[in-house]
Amino acid sequence: MTLRFVEIADRVHVLREPLLDVNVTLVVGDGEALLVDSLSTAGQAAELAAAARAVTGHPWTVVNTHHHYDHCFGNATLAADPPRPVYAHELAAAALRQRPDALRREAYEELRDERPELAAEVAGTTLLAPTHTVHTETVLDIGGRRVVLRHPGRGHTDADLVVHVPDADVLVAGDLVEQSGPPAFEDSYPLQWPDAVAELLRFTTPATVVVPGHGDPVDAGFVQAQHRQLVELAWLIRAANTGGAPPERVAADAPFGARPGLIAARRGYTELNGTP
Repeated sequence: MTLRFVEIADRVHVLREPLLDVNVTLVVGDGEALLVDSLSTAGQAAELAAAARAVTGHPWTVVNTHHHYDHCFGNATLAADPPRPVYAHELAAAALRQRPDALRREAYEELRDERPELAAEVAGTTLLAPTHTVHTETVLDIGGRRVVLRHPGRGHTDADLVVHVPDADVLVAGDLVEQSGPPAFEDSYPLQWPDAVAELLRFTTPATVVVPGHGDPVDAGFVQAQHRQLVELAWLIRAANTGGAPPERVAADAPFGARPGLIAARRGYTELNGTP
């Protein structure tokens, strides 16, 4: 399948990689462009670059919404030759710079049973650490368009960035918002995640197009509904922990299903008392 971008707002385009349902967003300004996320491998990133070139010939800046393999392992293909700026939260940049072998190994182990070919390709991918870091907020000028990179707090990871394009009323949420499946809690902070989503909702309107990390673009109403589920899950975790119940008790009632609920509960118990 040939990857291609679809315009969702004025000069804002989204490409959905079909294997893992990952979204990449392309923002086009006057003489410059921005790519949000870079997919999983050099091969995927090369297809992504070709798709972007079908939309614009402008040089691009890259943003990583976080340091998971499916959002940043294509950096070297997109930004190494010729060198282009790559932005990420400071903790995501540190992970890519300091722990590339560990990140490749974790990705391989996650993929090897269900997607062995992709696992092997990921394991051999050259990683490029971001060149520019964001602590709380950074504003970019992309060919005359104001683009805001914000860290709304811990949620899906400790290093999430959202990308706001105010003139198009588009918010790229990364994996803080999921549409094609339940949120992924393996590296999460489930007790803080609701606050992070509440923060990004401050920048939405009824007309805002929100690009989730995976799946179809959604509206603010969808994000509000997912926020309510995250609040419910955090309450369940706190209540069960206070009552001395095991994480499995949370899983039985979790709004996203038993498996995500169990992972979230174990992460939440660690947040509360340092043990699963």
